[in-house]
Order: sequence, then structure tokens, then C-alpha cells
Amino acid sequence: MQRIGVFSTLAIAGVIAVTAQARGEEHLLVNVFPGPQHLALYVAKDKGLFAKRGLSVDVEFTPTSKAQRDALADGRVQIAQAAVDNAVAMVESAKKDVVIVSGGSNGMLSLFVRPEVKSYDDIRGKAVVVDAPDTAYALVLYKMLALKGVKRSEYDLFQGGDCMRRLNGIRSDPKNAAVLLNFPCTVLAEREGFKNWGSAAEALGAYQADGAFVMREWAQQHKETLVSYLQSIVEALRWASRPENRAETAAIVAKYLKVAPDVAEKSVEGALGSHGGLDKDARLNTDGFRNLLQLRAEMIGGLPDIRPEKYLALR
Repeated sequence: MQRIGVFSTLAIAGVIAVTAQARGEEHLLVNVFPGPQHLALYVAKDKGLFAKRGLSVDVEFTPTSKAQRDALADGRVQIAQAAVDNAVAMVESAKKDVVIVSGGSNGMLSLFVRPEVKSYDDIRGKAVVVDAPDTAYALVLYKMLALKGVKRSEYDLFQGGDCMRRLNGIRSDPKNAAVLLNFPCTVLAEREGFKNWGSAAEALGAYQADGAFVMREWAQQHKETLVSYLQSIVEALRWASRPENRAETAAIVAKYLKVAPDVAEKSVEGALGSHGGLDKDARLNTDGFRNLLQLRAEMIGGLPDIRPEKYLALR
């Protein structure tokens, strides 16, 4: 399984000699979905890792992937961290010049169904809950169901949004039979009696879910800033991965996500534990990204060129 540090492959980090003090503090607005997949962002902000590199970073939570894509394209936010299939969608569907600059995680996704759903046959004629119908985890869900013989034409869609909105979708209406969830919603769903039918990683294998992406023009104009940001993320990941820092990491996650301490602890374990879903040093899993592109081509088409380099090269 090949993993690459996307931005480092551009040989930019090695030639930058400008210090944070020399260029002054720069403000960044980073837009993410709430979840432990972005714990390095929370840790870097909380522990002053951005500040020591001359960055002032604010974190904004998005309700939906569409809202996030629009905010990035409009220039209101500088960095988006979410399912990188959204970056591919911006390039292919919206014709926006976007580049993926880091990995993130495999999504830590699991398929949940309502308690009364006993088999995959029970999903037919009902609805599944998604964020957006044509990107990222919706495509993963369609594929997982197809592998069990349930065709896309055999169920409806209910558009939710982030994981809490998707969880609310399956809570609120018995017609909504299934949903893909990640932490912390997986913990809550299990406690409420929804059934976990397995992970996307087990069903599909390598898959690059989360990552960071930016407008290409912004990246070209702010190379030092972007490198400093990614250095902070990597440092935060390494700090959080140390066993002696696990409890403090969970406390930071609980603060940002506004969840109970035990929910944060389980979420951090899902991200950083022995079977954790976070990418080491935020390196992109190129096998997983290639599988993402193949899945997108299979599910909705429109990808005549599925070379990963198209979405990763700064130039």
C-alpha cells in the first residue's frame, strides 16, 4: 500500500526558508465536518502548534458538503478538510481548479440500520440517508449495498448532511432504513440500538476518505503558509498518537465536538487505536485514492481520466 505526503512530493517544503517571524501572522479559516478525523486540527490549535509557525487558524464546522464546496470555491475559507471525493467533484462537475494537499483517514465508516431491519431485502422500497447524493460516502454506501444485491433503483434517498444530521435522519423516520456513520455518531447509534452491519473498510478495502484540499491558485500564492499548516498538522498527529497524550487528546476532541468524555475517548480510539483509521502523518493512500476514483467512475461516470496525479499536482 503506497502512501505519499502529497505536498511534500512537490519539493516545496525543502526550499522554504522564510520564518514565521519574518512573514508575520497569517489568518486561515479551515472548514471541516465535526468529527475525530480532524483531531490533528483541534490539537494543533489547542496546543499552539499553528501559532508557533505564525498562523492564526479558526475552525468552522460545515453542515453539508455542498456548503463546504461553495465556501471554498467562493474564497470564504482557505482550506477544506473532508472526503476528498468532494475535491474530485469540484474539479469534474463544478470545473473548479482544486488540488488535494494531504491525506486524512479511511473515513472510519460503518453501515447502520434501524432495529426492525433484519436483512438487506428490508432496505428495498425504503430510503437510505446520505449527505449529498453524488459524492463521497453516498457512493460508498451505494457500492456496499450493491455488493449485497441491492440495486440503486430499489431504494430512495434522504439527504441529511454531517454525521449528526444523518443519524437524526435514521432516528426520525422509519422509512429511512440505513445510513453510513463515522465517529462520534457510531458510538451514539450503537447505544441507541441501531445495528452496525460492518465497516466500509472491510467491505471495500483501501479507500481514501478524508483529506485536505484547497484552490490551486491559493496554494500557488501561499506556499509557505500551506507548508506551515501541514507541518503543524503532522506534528499534532504525532503528539496525539503518543499513548501518554491520549487522555488529553480525548479532552480536546470532547471540547471541540461538544460530546461526553466517554464518547470522545471511544472516538479517539477509533481514530488512533490499533485499528485506527487516521493516515499516518496525513499521508495520502494512493491505492485508496485510486479506488475512490474507480468507484466514482463506476457509480456515476464522468471520469475519462482517473489518474490520481490529476488531482494532486500543484501545477
